[in-house]
Amino acid sequence: MQRTATAAIDINALKRNYQIIKSCAPNANILTVLKANAYGHGLIRIAKSLPFADAFGVARIDEALELRAGGITQPIVLLEGFFDEHDLQIIAVNNFQTIVHSEEQLQSIEHAALESPISVWLKVDTGMHRLGVPPEQFNAFYQRLRDCKNVQANMRLMSHFGCADEYQHPNTNAQLTLFNQLTADKTEQKSFANSAAICSLPNALFDWVRPGLMLYGISPFEEAAEPEAVKRLDPVMTLYSSIIAIRALRAGESVGYGAAWQSKKDTKIAVVAIGYGDGYPRHAPNGTPVLINGRIVPLIGRVSMDMITVDLGIDANDKVGDYVELWGKKLSVATIAQAAQTIPYELLCNISRRVKIDVSA
Repeated sequence: MQRTATAAIDINALKRNYQIIKSCAPNANILTVLKANAYGHGLIRIAKSLPFADAFGVARIDEALELRAGGITQPIVLLEGFFDEHDLQIIAVNNFQTIVHSEEQLQSIEHAALESPISVWLKVDTGMHRLGVPPEQFNAFYQRLRDCKNVQANMRLMSHFGCADEYQHPNTNAQLTLFNQLTADKTEQKSFANSAAICSLPNALFDWVRPGLMLYGISPFEEAAEPEAVKRLDPVMTLYSSIIAIRALRAGESVGYGAAWQSKKDTKIAVVAIGYGDGYPRHAPNGTPVLINGRIVPLIGRVSMDMITVDLGIDANDKVGDYVELWGKKLSVATIAQAAQTIPYELLCNISRRVKIDVSA
């Protein structure tokens, strides 16, 4: 049977990864990150598979509303906060929680007419210089939120690492030291650790951890630097398709648009039903590994919208309909990302709507 691009989602692997996270941070609550359609794995599908999660984190309010519409009742945190003062009414009605990282957000909360107060996470910029209150303004923001009638008493304090996936990077220790100094006299719950910090920085676990990539079975580290816990992670997604044509190619003949690859010898090539229209990286170069019948074969020619071609070798016995793994259980998405000069996050998030989903539990 010929298959088109399909993403197999292994729910048991997801649950095992969650337990690995829990073993790394046994005393912390887990804010499970589901932004960008749960890293391409399906927002509602992943949330419903983790009924024991302490809370879910999303980037945008539309994602939070989709979760509520899908029957998800756990706390939902807006990791970028809100973008419009009118969102505060939606946040209050749906019992969302929001990060506060700017003066504009704080003023909107102070001036809002809400029927009930909302739960907030105050984010301080400890050195990543992306989102967060400047350290010198942290205490003032903290006190204004404490005094605000629209803010619940259970405020939480947080920051975000920029280099936790690079062992012994000086910025990491500097960020953690500053966070500890700023929050030393604060009794509120705290959160700092992303996936990389969960595995490598036990003194940064605090009250809440925020796993993203590792929940889906992908290492945030380079392979040579992986902690033991990361080696036990199991990829949740396997992207696969099938061979839809096999052709004989003579030495000197080219393949695909722009004649970007030319065979140096007689060979057989296979056409596989997947392309950048499915989320496979458009700029994956010649030689990018593809797994067919237990062996690695090289991508050849340009990636098309719907197809790729691979060099099977002159003695190949592969046939039309054979299963092709693009990444997953046997071929790491990190390997493909490295070949395409990108990161696993981008490949997972780029899975398109036309990719079929095959869920196993």
